Amino acid sequence: MPSPAHPSGWHAASLPQAQPLDDVNRQWLEHTHPSGWVNPTPRGRYNLVVIGGGTAGLVAAAGAAGLGARVALVERDLLGGDCLNVGCVPSKALIRAARAAADVRDAGRFGVDVPPGTRVDFARVMDRMRDLRASISPHDSAARFTSLGVDVYFGDGRFTSPTTVEVDGRTLTFSRACIATGARASAPPIPGLDEVGYLTNETVFSLTSLPRRLVVIGAGPVGCELAQAFARFGSEVTVVERMAHALPNEDPDAAAIVARALLADGVRLECGADDLRVARRGDDTQVTFEVGGQSRTVVVDAILVGVGRAPNVDGLGLDAAGVAFERAGVTVNDFLQTSTPHIYAAGDIASRFKFTHAADALARIVIQNALFFGRKRASALTMPWCTYTDPEVAHVGMTPKDAEDRGVAIDTYRIEQAKGDRALLDGETEGFLKVHTVKGKDTILGATLVARHAGEMISEITVAMQAGAGLGTLGATIHPYPTQAEIFKRAGDAYSRTRLTPRVKTLFETLLRWRR
Repeated sequence: MPSPAHPSGWHAASLPQAQPLDDVNRQWLEHTHPSGWVNPTPRGRYNLVVIGGGTAGLVAAAGAAGLGARVALVERDLLGGDCLNVGCVPSKALIRAARAAADVRDAGRFGVDVPPGTRVDFARVMDRMRDLRASISPHDSAARFTSLGVDVYFGDGRFTSPTTVEVDGRTLTFSRACIATGARASAPPIPGLDEVGYLTNETVFSLTSLPRRLVVIGAGPVGCELAQAFARFGSEVTVVERMAHALPNEDPDAAAIVARALLADGVRLECGADDLRVARRGDDTQVTFEVGGQSRTVVVDAILVGVGRAPNVDGLGLDAAGVAFERAGVTVNDFLQTSTPHIYAAGDIASRFKFTHAADALARIVIQNALFFGRKRASALTMPWCTYTDPEVAHVGMTPKDAEDRGVAIDTYRIEQAKGDRALLDGETEGFLKVHTVKGKDTILGATLVARHAGEMISEITVAMQAGAGLGTLGATIHPYPTQAEIFKRAGDAYSRTRLTPRVKTLFETLLRWRR
C-alpha cells in the first residue's frame, strides 16, 4: 500500500515517527494528516489564523471557532503536535507498561509469588502504545476541526506581510494571528554523534525491538523517565549528565530520591560528565566521557538524546511580519503579544513552561486577549508540572531559590510519605511534601511533592493557591482515610501547631483551669 501523500508532495513515510508504517499507524496518520487532503479555498479575512497544530494551536483554533470566529489552522506535519505524536501520549503509555513490569518484579515483597520466566514483550508494549495513540488521535483530527468550523490547511505556512500568511499557494488574510509552532528535539554538539546516529523523543517511539545497551544523554525529565522505563523493560541503561546530579532543576532532595530509584532499577548514573564523545569501533558504538578527571567508556547499541529543544521559527517569514524572535523562540509580552501587537504566540515557541497543559492555558489567554480585548496575563498563571518517574516529582509555584531571588521570607513545612498510613500500606514510602509559605502566615507560595502519584495529587495545592486558600484551610479539610492525599492535611496541621506559641498555650492552660 503506498504511503499517504499530501497533494503538495508531503509523504508520511518521510517522518521517522511514522515508522513502522503498519495499519495502526496509517489510521493515526489519516486523522492527523489525511492522505489526499485538499486545502480549502480561503473565505475572506479570518478573525484568527493559527500557525501550528499542536496543543496551543488546536486549543486556540477550537476555542475561537466555538465563540463564532472565522478561523484558519495551518499545520506542516501532524496535527496533535508533540503531545499526541511523540510526547505525552506515547511516553506515558511506555511508562505505564514499565511500571507494570516493575510491579511484577517486586510482587514478592507483598507476598505474591510470580511464576519464573516472566518477561517483557517489548514489541507488544510498542503495539499497545501505537494502538492507544491511534485511538486518541480523532480528538486532534482534521475531520474534527473541520466539523468545528475551522478551515484546516496542510503545508508550510509563512508570513508574507503583517496581515497575510501563505500556505500551499494560497494567501490567508487575517486580523489576528497566533504562532504556535512549538519546538523540536535537538542534540548538543557532541563529536561523532551525528555520524553514529541517535534517537530522540521524535524517533524512540518507532522502535520495535529493545536495545540491549542504551546510553541516555541528559538526566532531565525526559532522560530520567525513559531511562527508568527502558531499564525496567530489560535494557542495560547508562545515563550521562553534565550537571552534578539528576533532575538538576528540581528540588535537590526530590532529585536524590529519583536517583536512588533509578539506581534500584539498574540504571547506571554518570553525573558531572565532561568531554563526551561518540565513535564507531568496528561493530561497536562507544560513548566516552570523563567524570572527575577519569575517562570512562560505555559500549552501546543505541543512544537516546534527552536534552535540547530548538524553537520552530525557521521558514515562518517572521521578518516579513515584523515579529521579533531570538534563540529561545518568539518574543512576547505578558499578554502574549509579539512585537507586532495583533500577532500573538503561545506554547513552547514562546514560553519557558514546555508542557502541554501550559500550552493549553496560554492558548486560552490568546483567545481572550486577541479576540475580545482581554488583558489576561501569562504571569498570573499558577503552573504545576510533573516528572513521571517512579516515584513522580510534582511542583507548583515558587522554590526557595525563587523566594530568595525575590526577597520573600518563607517558612517550609516538610511532611514525609513514610508517616502516612496509606503510603505504608501501599509500600510507597519513598517521598515527601514540602510546602513553602509566606513567613509567619499560611499563604502558600509553592510546593514540591514526591510520591508515586504526585502528578495526580499536586492539584490540591494548585487549587488552594489559585483560590487563595491557605495551608490552614488544607488542614481543616476532611480527607478520606486512608489516602496518600492526607499528606496535605498533615501539612496544614503542621502549620496550625506553629500558632500554638508559649503565650497562647499559657492562655489556654489558664482558661482550662478556670473551667474545671
